[in-house]
Amino acid sequence: MPEPREPRPDGWPRVLVAVGTDKHPFDRLVDWLRQWHGEVAGTVVLTVQHGHTRADDLSGAVPFLGHAELQTAMAQADLVVCHGGPATILEARRHGHLPIVVPRDPTHGEHVDDHQLLFARRLGAAGLVALCESRQELLDSLATGLADPSRFTIEVDADAADGRRAAVRRVGVIVEDLVAAAAQRRHRPWWRPWRGPGPDGRRKS
Repeated sequence: MPEPREPRPDGWPRVLVAVGTDKHPFDRLVDWLRQWHGEVAGTVVLTVQHGHTRADDLSGAVPFLGHAELQTAMAQADLVVCHGGPATILEARRHGHLPIVVPRDPTHGEHVDDHQLLFARRLGAAGLVALCESRQELLDSLATGLADPSRFTIEVDADAADGRRAAVRRVGVIVEDLVAAAAQRRHRPWWRPWRGPGPDGRRKS
């Protein structure tokens, strides 16, 4: 059961950003946040778990959060922005958030493959995350969330432990399928092996 969010005395909304622990930097997302925060500084309490991405000049920047610290940050946040990691997305939803998800893109050197993109798009199509693949989509989601945080809040059933475990298993299967498909695409040979001549002396097709 997610803890009730305590209102801040100043009334400023809390925004938590989590990029995960992957060794690849996520400069694209942090740069988008840097530009956005320059416009809203002084009206938002920002926490950015930036991992291996440089974010020294961002307010509330911290490289990593322990499990308990992450749980507390999610419980107290009004909006959660995260990468496309299944575990982070599930944790955000467990705390009653519809997470704003910016998946890592391997074409920008943000991951080894495109399984975050494929996974986040599946969840976005199902309405389980707010998918943002561009800076403008992220800015629009943040603006909507700050104006009405309830747009990014979901109901959490305190008795749904079995359902959550089943969801974790389903997510695991989806991710394994996506990773396997991505690996198959990467390693598919460009040549077709020669199988020797057939009974009629012709090459087998």
